[in-house]
This record gives sequence, structure tokens and C-alpha cells, in this order.
Amino acid sequence: MKFLVTGAAGFIGFHTSKYLLDRGDSVIGIDNINDYYDPSLKEARLSQLIDNERFTFHKIDIIDKVAVDTIFEAESPEYIIHLAAQAGVRYSLENPYAYIDSNITGFMNILEACRHFSVKHLTFASSSSVYGANTLMPFSVNHNVDHPLSIYAATKKSNELMAHTYSHLYGIPVSGLRFFTVYGPWGRPDMALFMFTKKILDGEKIDVFNEGKHKRDFTYIDDIVEGVVRVADNIATADDNWDSDKPDPATSKAPYRLYNIGSNSPVELMHFIELIEKNLNKKADINYLPLQAGDVPATYANIDALKNYVGFKPSTLIETGIENFVKWYKEYYNS
Repeated sequence: MKFLVTGAAGFIGFHTSKYLLDRGDSVIGIDNINDYYDPSLKEARLSQLIDNERFTFHKIDIIDKVAVDTIFEAESPEYIIHLAAQAGVRYSLENPYAYIDSNITGFMNILEACRHFSVKHLTFASSSSVYGANTLMPFSVNHNVDHPLSIYAATKKSNELMAHTYSHLYGIPVSGLRFFTVYGPWGRPDMALFMFTKKILDGEKIDVFNEGKHKRDFTYIDDIVEGVVRVADNIATADDNWDSDKPDPATSKAPYRLYNIGSNSPVELMHFIELIEKNLNKKADINYLPLQAGDVPATYANIDALKNYVGFKPSTLIETGIENFVKWYKEYYNS
């Protein structure tokens, strides 16, 4: 099959592209390789893909509508996996306009391209951040999510609404994926596992918010990618039983579906840090801080939709995942 993967030089985009190539698909990758974090890491990921004859790369920004349309017209992709976005809850407090540009305008350009170039299925990244002020756990795609706590979360909720509108108006099959705290080799430097590992090795203090009382549904990258591809392969369909008197947010009379992809097993942050210390054989110097604006104290994914519709449940243990990351980090940075 012929896939277009946006954000192909990013953490999830790279792993997804590699998975598709390894199973024999063709991949058109696009990425703007911005400097939100070290572009050399993005280039290094791309170097793992670029020699494959079934991989084509275009360096463009999805906010450039002409560039997006040109690639759709020239490449005629059948399936779209949209992973490009301005990521990060905390950075959204500093630079909210970056999120409107990439996550709203950029996503609009992808939707319009899907509309005009007749793709078979659009699969896009949402986020567990959309659950915001919700406290009923595990978080379910059937729950209302109208109380985001950051601009990042608000843009991801907006993406789900925009996608449903296009699915309803133009019959585009669309699936949205709410990722829960993704981690693993080739991960993003702005995420906790990467930052903690670097600072512990460098002998620096690590900032631990909410006095270390966070719980997160950490999800290993291989499980995320397996979920992404299985959803992409299962083209979204309308729910014939959808009831407008009791509307289910996760389905529709349009070909639209939402899924959580999480480990379904939240881990206390202090245990997470202990596992990093164990694999580094070095103790962390911890600076405890209060809950930061935009953060939620805990996440926990209900993955019934993922199991029921695509037959998948993440299974990588946190112990295995952290061990794999630390091994990669030491090799990549010669630490």
C-alpha cells in the first residue's frame, strides 16, 4: 500500500515509517525538520529510512497549503497517517501561536488535501491531553472531553472536531488516535524519560512536578506503532447504531472513529524514576516542584475500542521499555 506519513522525521513518525517499509509498503514522508528540539536527531532518524527505495522524503511545512497539495497530486497516496504537530504541553504556555499554525492550520491543509485527492483513510494523532479536567478513570473515548487544560490539548480536541466535520460532509473515513505518554528509543528530548536520563548522567538535578505524585499511562513506542498501523489498516466505518439522542463521542453516522492507545496500566512517576536509576546505576538528584499549569495529575487509558475494533492491546512492560531506551541512549550519545 502507499502511505503518506506526516512528521516522518519525528519520534512516532520515524518508527511508523520504518514499520511500514519493513512490511513492504511504500512511504512518502514529509517533515519540516524544525528546531523545536535538536534537528540532528531528526536527521539521524531520517538516515535510517532514506536509503530504502520505497521511501520518498519531502521537506515541507504542512502550513504551506500549496506544498501539501503539490505532494498529494504528484504522489497520489492511498492512506494518510498524520503525525506532524507542534507537540508539548509546557511549550504551549510559552508559544501558543505555534500550535494554532501547525495543529489547526496545518491540519486543515491535510483535511482539504484528503477531500480533493480522494484518499482511502486518514488516521491522525490526537492526545490523551484532551481529557483535561476529567478525573473519572480509566479515560474512555466515550467520555465527554470539553475541558482541556492547555492550548496543546485544545488544538488536539479541535482536530477531532474538524476531522468529524470532514468525515460527515465529504464521506472521508477518519480515525483519531489519543496517544498516552509515548516513550522509547529515538524519543523526543523534551519528554521526561529523555530529560531525566540526560540529567542523571550529567549529574544535574531533575525537576519533578506535583511533588512526584504524577501517574502516567506510559506507552512503549512499538505498541504505539502497532496500534497506529492496525487502525490505519482498518478503514473507519459509520456506526449504524449511533444515537443522536445519546451521542457517543467516539463514533458517528459518518465513517469516524476515535481510539485510545495506552498501556492500560498507569505507573507512579517515582517508580518510573527508580527504573531509570536502576538502568543507569546512578541515583537522581531530585528538585520537587508543585503541579505545573496545564499538567494533569494522572492518565489511565481505557482501550476497549482498540481491542474490540482492531484486536490489539499494548503489552510492553515498563521495565523492558526503559531498559531499551537507556541502552539506545548510551549507544547513540556514547554515554
